[in-house]
Amino acid sequence: YNGILTKMNLKSVLFVALGFLAFIANAQAEEKVVATVNGVPVLESQVKSALTKKSNRQAALDKVIDDILVAQAVKESGVSVNNAQVDQIIEGIAAQNGLTFGQLLDALDYQGISYAAYRQQIAQQLMMSEVRNRAISQSVDVSREQVEALAKKMLAEAKAKGNVAKLTDTQYEVRHILLKLNPLLNDAQAKAQLEQIRADILAGKTTFADAALKYSKDYLSGANGGSLGYAFPEMYVGPFNKAVRTTKQGVISAPFKTEFGWHILEVTNTRQADRTEDAYRQKAYEQIVNQQLQDSARDWVQALRKRDNIKY
Repeated sequence: YNGILTKMNLKSVLFVALGFLAFIANAQAEEKVVATVNGVPVLESQVKSALTKKSNRQAALDKVIDDILVAQAVKESGVSVNNAQVDQIIEGIAAQNGLTFGQLLDALDYQGISYAAYRQQIAQQLMMSEVRNRAISQSVDVSREQVEALAKKMLAEAKAKGNVAKLTDTQYEVRHILLKLNPLLNDAQAKAQLEQIRADILAGKTTFADAALKYSKDYLSGANGGSLGYAFPEMYVGPFNKAVRTTKQGVISAPFKTEFGWHILEVTNTRQADRTEDAYRQKAYEQIVNQQLQDSARDWVQALRKRDNIKY
């Protein structure tokens, strides 16, 4: 009897152990990592929870990934909403519906929505809107090759129809002298040296060309009297562009700084030049950007997928 009981107990223990192992195996299967989103694991159990009668496994997986992407985007954006913004939105909602603030509160109460929860919902929508706009703008990726190809196509089509929109603009002939900063020449010293060079040129002690050859650290233009030739001003960096546009022809500018160092410049001549191809490049660029923005706006989460690291 004792031997039979022992065998029965051992059999029961064996079944229990096998059942426990099966449970562990199922749990491990459910917790299998099926994807990562910027290093964050997506578990099989999350995918199963997202499954519905109308969705398949891939749709459920995509939903989990999208939820993680949105949550990460909101967290990483650092977007914050202040009370004044929320108040402004709520006042606008009330006005659009012809309600006073008190009537809006009554309407919320009638629907079983607390004012605090409503404010939180508005704040969340504001944050999501900002994150959405950022994600869309970051998804724009335009290459020079794309722009050139479309610009040529648009220009060829316009020529074939005989309606090319010709454009001319002002080119400036400029010469300059550049001093680069180094451990022995700081901002104040470079500016002072250029002021002295400018004064010497104005006093007739030297010429602009000779000074450029002697002092300019832009050796290529310096060897040519400081001349940069003709160019549209936007070809230059910001401060240089501004100086070209604002300095009268024949006048030597005051010293100014760019990312390359300190300059003085003189506009020696101007001319009208054809910018038709540039105009079509700009049109092509705007068309490509607008199309990408529209595509991203239709599904802004896809914009997040473009920039983030998803591994299956």
